[in-house]
Amino acid sequence: MTTPITTSWTSLSGSAGEFDAYLALPPVGRGPGLLLLQEIFGVNEHIRTVAEQYALDGFVVLAPDVFWQQRRRLDIGYTPEDVQRGRELAMAADKPALQRDLADAVKLLRARPEVQGRGVGAVGYCMGGRLAYVAAATAGVDAAVAYYGGGIQDMLELAPRISCAMQFHYGALDANIPLTAVDKVRAAMAGKAAEIFVCEPADHGFNCWARGSYHAPSAALAHARTLQFFAERLF
Repeated sequence: MTTPITTSWTSLSGSAGEFDAYLALPPVGRGPGLLLLQEIFGVNEHIRTVAEQYALDGFVVLAPDVFWQQRRRLDIGYTPEDVQRGRELAMAADKPALQRDLADAVKLLRARPEVQGRGVGAVGYCMGGRLAYVAAATAGVDAAVAYYGGGIQDMLELAPRISCAMQFHYGALDANIPLTAVDKVRAAMAGKAAEIFVCEPADHGFNCWARGSYHAPSAALAHARTLQFFAERLF
């Protein structure tokens, strides 16, 4: 079966060197830019499919290879060994370098001829959710969405630097991000254009259909809210 979207790996010339990103173009070939930020498992099959999902929704999607300086094009699954490997890479990542790469990727995405509309957004999952929050504070995106972004509650010093609208999605059953952590994020974002949703029956990773924690009703609801959020700000 043919697909109406176009996908490819592309090379980005960042300030620290060349790194790869997965590009997905919408059926009409143009649209608002959307930076898609990976989980600790790399730009794997799931993230590539999410990129294609957003491309079908009308976005020009760019998913940068976040771990490029440690392990280019990491593509692993969800076994305990994979989780350990991904965590080790995330812990060892150079945080200032990641921040720089995010800014480079946003700038390069914004400059692409296919990108049209009112702005460029960022969306991320798990580690990528935290990076979407960082991008909102430091990379100049126009809107950002963070799905179960672990560690955001420990980076609240960045909240005053966020001027764009943000949306957060959490799972009520997520032991990695307790509701006390969500409350800290809520307090830090008070007075800003921020929406925070807690899916009551959902756990960490509820959007990933390749994981045991996948919860289709929560994933569908969060995706619908994400699309409305971006449609109101980027198209």
